Amino acid sequence: MEHHLKPLGDRVLVEPIEEQEVTSTGIVIPQTARERPAEGIVVEVGTGRTGKEGQKVPLEVKRGDRVLLNNYGGTEVSLEDRTFKVVQSDDILAVLVEPRS
Repeated sequence: MEHHLKPLGDRVLVEPIEEQEVTSTGIVIPQTARERPAEGIVVEVGTGRTGKEGQKVPLEVKRGDRVLLNNYGGTEVSLEDRTFKVVQSDDILAVLVEPRS
């Protein structure tokens, strides 16, 4: 049976992109030891945050966006043999945009 996760409020479900970084001597540097932010693909978004006057403020990211994440934010979740991260929208640092030709 296939399960789905729907994040609540200002949370976003992201599938991390695991790119191995290898030094010139062949040593693999794990994601946790790198200085740069993690990357991932947005899988699902919540309904948005609630503004000061009770109105819903939509999130700035959408499904399919490739994003940079704060390395230390979010909660890892395993589902159907895949690993995801549930992060608050504030833990998303940027959306990676393809250059225009």
